[in-house]
Amino acid sequence: MSRKRHAKDKTEKTNVGVEEGASKNTGQTPNETPAQTFDEYQCSGNVEIDFPGLCALLDMKSIPAVSNKQPDSSSAEAEGGNTGDSQSQINAAPSWPKPCLQVELENEDPLSTKSMKVSGWRADEQIVRVLNKMLPSLSKLQSLQFWQAGLTDRMVISLMNTISLCSNLRVVTLEGNLLSELSYHLLLSEESVLTHLSLRNNRIGDEGARLIGSALSTTRSANKSLCSLNLAFNSIGDAGTAHIAQGLRLNRALLLLSLSNNQIGDSGAAHLAAILGEFALTHEEVLERRKLLLERMQPSSLGIDADQSSADQLPSDQLPSVPSSTSLSKGENKSTSKKREAAKKDEKPLASKENLKSNKKSSDLKVPQSKGGKPGGKQKQISTQEQDKSNTALNEQVESVEVVNPLLDQCVQHRDGQLILPGNTTLTSLNLAGNRITEQSLPLFLSSLQMQAEGGGLLRLCLQRNHFPPECESYVKIKELMTLRDPLNNKNSSEQTEEEGQGE
Repeated sequence: MSRKRHAKDKTEKTNVGVEEGASKNTGQTPNETPAQTFDEYQCSGNVEIDFPGLCALLDMKSIPAVSNKQPDSSSAEAEGGNTGDSQSQINAAPSWPKPCLQVELENEDPLSTKSMKVSGWRADEQIVRVLNKMLPSLSKLQSLQFWQAGLTDRMVISLMNTISLCSNLRVVTLEGNLLSELSYHLLLSEESVLTHLSLRNNRIGDEGARLIGSALSTTRSANKSLCSLNLAFNSIGDAGTAHIAQGLRLNRALLLLSLSNNQIGDSGAAHLAAILGEFALTHEEVLERRKLLLERMQPSSLGIDADQSSADQLPSDQLPSVPSSTSLSKGENKSTSKKREAAKKDEKPLASKENLKSNKKSSDLKVPQSKGGKPGGKQKQISTQEQDKSNTALNEQVESVEVVNPLLDQCVQHRDGQLILPGNTTLTSLNLAGNRITEQSLPLFLSSLQMQAEGGGLLRLCLQRNHFPPECESYVKIKELMTLRDPLNNKNSSEQTEEEGQGE
């Protein structure tokens, strides 16, 4: 009898051990019914459990390990993760080391995944499928990084659709991933919620730059969330730079742009310098401005008859400088003005509350984009250590406040039969180090920077390692002007040079 009981107890222990092992792979406790299929699996938010469990349900033979790192031990790596690799390492062919999913936790809680990185190993469609299933459950995830991960266009598109479902994911790094269809621009579409995007070393070229430029802005659309964009080491020439500059004409969200270590010459540099200063609107932009003015002056909210108002608006449409509906009121009759006054009285209490809220939101949004008053606010975008703390608040501000179309800027001027728009003064940092710019285009940058003197604009312009002597007059003047503006001008100059050479 004792032998039978001993054998029975041993069998029960073995069964319990098997159940516990299965529960680890599927994320289920022994008392819960394990998921039967991949689609039925309910993610817990614990990557160390969910990732191998989902991989097992796909019958993957080799499941990548999960490496959890605490903030203290991984802060240095996170800070230099995008820039610590040398150029030779970046350009080297992928060696596909042993797969390991690197996870950084915000604290000791296994549900506090803050950053996830696939570095140097090939992620196939099954891995991407697992990530797409798992990412929405990671409520604290802020950063997703892929370095030489062998992603395809199809994988990137599926990941982009998933990113939109992640509540706090705003930082994406996709480096060393060559896409045949150049789908990088989808990551900064008008619907994208990303605030920081690094696309280094993807051989984007001029065609990819054209798509990215169109994603930054056109006359009818613009990205309103992206604050920093890294396009270093991408074989972008003058033609591609012209497209990027075109995208910056009407983009008023991007703060930091790196085009370092490309193939940009004087022609491309001239296009960039032109959008920093005042520029004339094209025919297409003028037509779009008139359309926007008409829409802005629509009287539906004031209860005015549409036919009557359209007749009053016709003369003003021929004057593109009309900034608002104030000129419309001059052409209205007395009865119409009485109706407007009555409507204003009815809407006054509600409007005052809405204006108060909008003023608070707009004032909050201006802090990280201030041009001269508080340079520390902008520098949070430059400092990698500060990005993680400010990402969530900045994202909420960007999403809650509608960016005014630059074509409706009230500073538009009439000059020599043209409409002149103030240049892009939102961009605060432009890195052009390591290109082919000569002394010929430097006066153009100097002129634009001097034009920005009183209206904000660039705080940093990096032009090291180009094709001109460092002692040339225009470059010396540019450096002097930037020294006065740069909020980091107290840094050691050697540290600045080293940082600027990393392609940030």
